[in-house]
Amino acid sequence: MRATVLVRPKEGILDPQGAAVEASLRTLGFAVSDARVGRLVEVDVDAESEDEARARVDEMCKSLLANPLIESYEIRLP
Repeated sequence: MRATVLVRPKEGILDPQGAAVEASLRTLGFAVSDARVGRLVEVDVDAESEDEARARVDEMCKSLLANPLIESYEIRLP
């Protein structure tokens, strides 16, 4: 089962990449009030059910894919 994980900086955490994107968009004439940069991770998980897959991916996130002190994550399954 393919799982998609969206990892983002938590609110209030400095995001220098997001600030650079925001400044560049403004320079190009786009009206933006904020930009945050994160990452997308896709993993194929061997699991019998969606609940089992979600639990396994949650453990992956806590162990490696996200830093829970400064990042939040969202798990998306089909």
